[in-house]
Amino acid sequence: MRIAMAVLRSTLCTLLQIIITPPYALIVLASFPLTPLSRYRVTSGWAHIMLFLTRVICGVRYRVLGMENIPKTPSIVLSKHQSAWETLAFQQIFPPQVWVLKKGLLRIPFFGWGLAMTSPIAINRNSGKAALKQIVQQGKDRIKKGFWIVIFPEGTRIVPGKKGKYGIGGAWLATHTGVSVVPVAHNAGELWGKNSFIKLPGTITVSIGAPIDPAGMEARELNARVEAWIELEVARIGDKDII
Repeated sequence: MRIAMAVLRSTLCTLLQIIITPPYALIVLASFPLTPLSRYRVTSGWAHIMLFLTRVICGVRYRVLGMENIPKTPSIVLSKHQSAWETLAFQQIFPPQVWVLKKGLLRIPFFGWGLAMTSPIAINRNSGKAALKQIVQQGKDRIKKGFWIVIFPEGTRIVPGKKGKYGIGGAWLATHTGVSVVPVAHNAGELWGKNSFIKLPGTITVSIGAPIDPAGMEARELNARVEAWIELEVARIGDKDII
């Protein structure tokens, strides 16, 4: 019965998303003359609407541990990636942000067009050192403009209980800019799984770790420290809040 209700609710939520997204994309495109931060605020409104729908219709809620760990100045968020949910929720939890993402995402109709308006750092992940250079160059520019930078080190969504290889890009950016890293763990995949249509009701736990100053650290050392904290914290919060 629970799964059947979740299917019905998820269907309604998806239908509303399909109806809302095209006209909202036009609003986003119309915001082009605005400053990057103003465009971000317009664009992120879509994420707020989607979170509202998933909460009211599907019963997906969340709580945040460690809000006091969020710095007052632009920082680099390195987070676990399990679901599409965190790409929405981080826009409520953290200050204005840009993401490091695959260039191909920008070609998705409506969604990608809106994404392009948020000043992302879009890279070809197969270009090796060239991608790292691009992350640093564009990262410095975005930080200077007042944006935070969100990076998912594993590069793709990972199912709960599994671990992907942590790419060095985020740690590399931090050690080359001197900007603090904020590690983030969560269990969103327990409710809204990778490539899953169904969104189960329950409460997602997001845990924000203490910021890490990269001063005097090599990128690999910083990356290993972030990975260790995230994986330990993901195991700690587990699925205890799932109903």
